[in-house]
Amino acid sequence: MHLPPFVDLRHTTGQYPMPEGDLKTLLDATLAATDIVLVAPVYWYSLPSTIKTCIDHWSGWLRIPGVPFKDLMTRKTLRLITTSGDRAKAQPMMDSVRLCAEFFPMTWGGVAGPVLWGKGGPPGAIEADAQAVAAAARFLL
Repeated sequence: MHLPPFVDLRHTTGQYPMPEGDLKTLLDATLAATDIVLVAPVYWYSLPSTIKTCIDHWSGWLRIPGVPFKDLMTRKTLRLITTSGDRAKAQPMMDSVRLCAEFFPMTWGGVAGPVLWGKGGPPGAIEADAQAVAAAARFLL
C-alpha cells in the first residue's frame, strides 16, 4: 500500500478531495471498521512513520465534503499493540494514540485495556515475555 505524504490544507482551501487509489481503500476500510488496532514497535518514542502518515490523513478526511468521518470515528474503538525494550520509553507513543482517541472521541481500548505492550527488541524477543503473550490471548475480546 502506498500512502502519499499528508499535505495540510486546513489554512488554505480548508477542504480535501475524495482520495483515490490506496488512500481511498484505506479510508473505506477505516470507515467500515468497528475497531482500529494499531500494531507497531516503538520508534524513537513514537509511531513508525507509515502509521503516523495514516493518522495524519485523518485530518484531511475530517474535511472531505459529504464524508461524516468524525461521526463515524466516534463509534469505533482504538487499541494499540506495541513492543519496546522498556515500557517507559513506549509511554509517549501510548499517550499520542490515546490523545487521538480522545479527539473524536473514540472508545480507547476494550475490556482488557487499550494497550498491549510487550518487551521487545531483536526478532523473537517478545516470545520470552510470558505476561504479554498471555495478555495477547484476551486483548481483542
